This record gives sequence, structure tokens and C-alpha cells, in this order.
Amino acid sequence: MEDRLNRVFAALADPIRRDMVARLATADATVNELAEPYDVSVQAVSKHIRVLEDAGLVRRSRQAQRRPVHLEAEVFDLMTAWIERYRRQVEERYARLDDLLAEGTPTEHEETA
Repeated sequence: MEDRLNRVFAALADPIRRDMVARLATADATVNELAEPYDVSVQAVSKHIRVLEDAGLVRRSRQAQRRPVHLEAEVFDLMTAWIERYRRQVEERYARLDDLLAEGTPTEHEETA
């Protein structure tokens, strides 16, 4: 799992690939459609897609003559689970810190006495 997660985060480290993933979240697209907004060659876009494929973020399918790229939503479950685990740990640490601070803070009644 750790190796796959490393590939996913490495693939998303590039801004063009992050943008492609965001665009594919709304609809499948061909390589040419994905290449349109970038000032790079279709070959470069194909390499970006290959990185996303290797990470399990997208897959290519065949629909007649069209070969759309499809976002694999399941990989986001892996990322979400990893992030959620650390988010819970941090929240628990802050809750313990809040408890410690509350124990050491005098109440209103103690301050006026």
C-alpha cells in the first residue's frame, strides 16, 4: 500500500497532472482534449497520462475510434484513508492539549478570590 500511495502522491506533485485529474473528475476526455489547454506536445501529455495510469489514478478505455481517459475514483479512497488516519491523530493531540490547558487555567471564581 505504501508504494502505491507514494506513486499516487508523486503523480499528483506535478501541476499539469493535478489539473488533468481535476478536469477528468467532471468528464472523461481523450488525450487530444486533455492536451488542449497546455503549451506542451500531445506526446508530453501522453507521458503525463502514463504517470497517472502507473499510479492507478486513470485508465484508458476504447469506445469505437475514441480512446477516452477515465479517472479511477477508488484510488482517492486510499488517499483519503491515509489522510484521515493522520487527521484523527492530530485532532486527538489537540484535544489532549486542550484538556491540559483547561486543567491549568484558573476558573472565574478562583481568579476573583
